[in-house]
Amino acid sequence: MAVIGYGRVSTVEQTLDLQRDALEAAGATSIYEDKASGKTADRPELGQCLKALRGGDTLVVWRLDRLGRNLQDLVRIVNDLEERGVKFRSITEAIDTSGSTGKLVFHMFAALAEFERGLLKERTLAGLAAARARGRIGGRPSVLDRKQQRAALAMMKDREMSITEIARQFGVSRSTLYNLQAASKQPPQ
Repeated sequence: MAVIGYGRVSTVEQTLDLQRDALEAAGATSIYEDKASGKTADRPELGQCLKALRGGDTLVVWRLDRLGRNLQDLVRIVNDLEERGVKFRSITEAIDTSGSTGKLVFHMFAALAEFERGLLKERTLAGLAAARARGRIGGRPSVLDRKQQRAALAMMKDREMSITEIARQFGVSRSTLYNLQAASKQPPQ
């Protein structure tokens, strides 16, 4: 039953000293450290840390935001740990899932995160519906105007030039032309 620590800083200029000291004081016998933004999924030391944990072990972090990229990611990781019989402790927020109070607090965070996701989804869908009702459609503006689109489609149909040559002539990517072609085959909405 080991206590394993995980620390992360966002840039290589930052130091892990504060986190390392806190994790050692909390009893961590081994510490995994990443120097990567929390927004990136590529955190190799976290992956190694999660693999090393066994049932009965405790994962300790200095703060919740050091572990998860966002609240959803954090909840997913802690739920996975719980299913494997691994306890979780966050020093700064004083959350310890080895006890019922810590589990309750963590699950309240999870419930709030789920509620927030639902509200965000509802607001987004309502905003899109309101914009559509006003005749606006989302997405990036088209790189090609209508005349250029018709010319590009005609050239693609003609097959005298390759897609690469047509793309070069209009200053767009090949995928832009393929998307244009696919959209032109769809019936108007």
